[in-house]
Amino acid sequence: MSSSALDGRIIVTGGAGLIGSAVIWFLNRQFRENILVVDALDKSDKWKNLAALSFFDYLEGTELRRRLREAPDRLGPVSCVFHLGACSDTRERDSAYLMDNNYAFTRELAEWCLDRDVRMVYASSAATYGDGSRGFSEKVALNRLRPLNAYGYSKHLLDCHAEKQGWFDRLLGLKYFNVYGPNEQHKGDMRSVVNKAFEQIQTSGRVGLFRSYRAEYADGEQRRDFLYVKEAAEITVKLATSEATGLYNVGSGDIHTWNELAQAVFDAMGQLPQIDYIEMPEGLRERYQYHTQADMKKLSELELDYQKYTLREGVFDYVRNYLLTESHLGD
Repeated sequence: MSSSALDGRIIVTGGAGLIGSAVIWFLNRQFRENILVVDALDKSDKWKNLAALSFFDYLEGTELRRRLREAPDRLGPVSCVFHLGACSDTRERDSAYLMDNNYAFTRELAEWCLDRDVRMVYASSAATYGDGSRGFSEKVALNRLRPLNAYGYSKHLLDCHAEKQGWFDRLLGLKYFNVYGPNEQHKGDMRSVVNKAFEQIQTSGRVGLFRSYRAEYADGEQRRDFLYVKEAAEITVKLATSEATGLYNVGSGDIHTWNELAQAVFDAMGQLPQIDYIEMPEGLRERYQYHTQADMKKLSELELDYQKYTLREGVFDYVRNYLLTESHLGD
């Protein structure tokens, strides 16, 4: 695989979303604009994530799916598909919807790509690892993983199907960890804690973090692998032009506590930290990940050259250049 994978028409599903719009932003920086954006522009302000980006056309996700079934050749010659569209709400309880939207739709698009020898990169998720008791490495057998919620399971099922069908000889699935950054305002309650903390600090000067319900973790000391969206986008695009196939973790490989994250937001806003520890909703307590840390050995073996952001660097760029200025990528 080479950069030629991006020389033809590129489809980006979820193109108005957090990672999808960042991928388009990065492609534009490489002077690539032959992009078909696919999303579901409902009544949210998600369209604002596209306003400063360059692409040749837009298509609703339902229309793309209809064409895959009824007129598969109408999409014309395509060189690469970034399938980043999905319902990412970890609290969604409509399992039938998740199975159709996240699993079945991805399967149909993968079959279309494989039949036409189109490079396909799709979003899996760190949620597939469940509580992490079996580790966060791509080497862990898929049949040993137990996701904690229906969203994670819908992603996991596609990974399992691809493995059973032998698709990983050509297909590339990316297990994104906690991605944060500009162009996530439309996500509502699923926005990153950076975004929510910024809003809370502006309003009250304080931040609320979930209490811990496990003795081995103090309040706010739950740990996550946080990844800035600009880094996630660059990794995604550069993996697409590599020889990589199969599953890859996309994280920082580092861990930080929620307290550290909140401290970084306060620092970026030039304020002293004021943190309150609040009750976690009961329905979330049994499905909550207390620790995530991507094993990045597999990705590091590819020796990709991309810009890395420390937590502090990512938070400062996000807060000062986007949240404080109410800007989007590309503005």
